[in-house]
Order: sequence, then C-alpha cells, then structure tokens
Amino acid sequence: MSEVRENFLKVMERIEKAARRVRRDPSEVKLVAVSKTVETARIREAIEAGVSILGENYVQEAQKKIEEIGRPVSWHFIGHLQSNKAKYAVRLFDMIHSLDSIPLAEELNRRAEQADQMIKVMIELNLSGEATKFGIDEGKILNLAKRILQLNHLTLEGLMTMPPYFDSPEMGRPYYIKLRELKEKMVREGIPMKELSMGMSNDFEIAIEEGATYVRVGTAIFGPRR
Repeated sequence: MSEVRENFLKVMERIEKAARRVRRDPSEVKLVAVSKTVETARIREAIEAGVSILGENYVQEAQKKIEEIGRPVSWHFIGHLQSNKAKYAVRLFDMIHSLDSIPLAEELNRRAEQADQMIKVMIELNLSGEATKFGIDEGKILNLAKRILQLNHLTLEGLMTMPPYFDSPEMGRPYYIKLRELKEKMVREGIPMKELSMGMSNDFEIAIEEGATYVRVGTAIFGPRR
C-alpha cells in the first residue's frame, strides 16, 4: 500500500471517529485534500485511494495540474484570490472558499457571467485579527453576504476560516465555535448557507466536533511540504 493511500485511509478513519463522537453523520464531512506544491504523481495516488476533492492555493500552479490530471475530481480554490485572477478561477474551480470582499465578488460574478457559469463560493473570515491572515472582519460579513445574494452567477455556500497555528489543537476550538455561531446568525438573518470550511491537518477533528462540513487536509495525507 502506498504511503499516500495509507495516510488517506487513516484521515478518513479519524474523520469518521470525530463525527461519531458528537453524533454526526460522517458523510456530512467532506475532505479537501490540499495538494499545494504536491507533484502530480502523488496527487494521482490520492485520487486512486479515493480522494474526490483537491484544494489548491495558487491559480497558476492549479492550472498546470488540472491540464495534466483533468477532472476526475472536484477542484476547490482555498488560497487568497486576487481580482486579476478571477477570470481564470471561474473556469478552473468548482468552488472558491476564500471570497473576502465585495469587489472580488463582483469581479467573479462578471467573469462567471462571461463564461456562462455558476460559481459556488464561501466567505473567508479573519477571526484572529492577525495581519498575516486574509479574510474579512466579522463586522463586514452581512454586507458581503447580502451583495453575493444579489449576484446572479454566484452561489453562497457558507463560511471559511483559518485560526492561528497552535501546538495544542484544542486552542483552535473557540475560532471554530465562533464560525459556526456566525453561520447560524446569518441563517437567522435570512442568508441561506450550509457549509463550514474549517480545520486542517493539525486540528481537523476539533473542527468536525464544532460543525465543519469541509476539512482542508494536506500534510496528514501527502506528508510535509517539499
């Protein structure tokens, strides 16, 4: 059994156990295998093992991989997206997790309209206030969500965040609780959304316990970045 396959099966087992601990159906949790900087041979191993969603951080890198590998899987964009890359992103990706401004939403919608496509998006929030993190402030989420709903070629799926890195996974829990509470608040405000993209290799089980529907796992599947 290849290392990638073995790692993937271990991650899926951990996802199932984490979901069952809080009486969730494990099928509610979707694994995004983060393939940033991973060579295509190892990505193919992951696909053969059962990976169905790949997450990429850079448009140009992803474009090369998609051209080589094709679309036996869904491709999700999880990095910071610049407006000048929107025209490529709408053609390459099935979902964008990191929408963080009204201008970007409007540009994505314009490009999606030109391509005659509907693009699924999530709003990225910076809940830690760290200058090195992307995402909008909590106070701006409602205005952005309302604007997305006015755009005919975007579908708002949910929220995404990335907490600070902690040695103890438990330290990330308050950020995941906060994101879940914000999603619930949005729903009460009449903003339909159902997804929470949160949790990575070091803490995805905590995120699942707090309601994650997408976990973004790279190192635990592919090993340390090379």
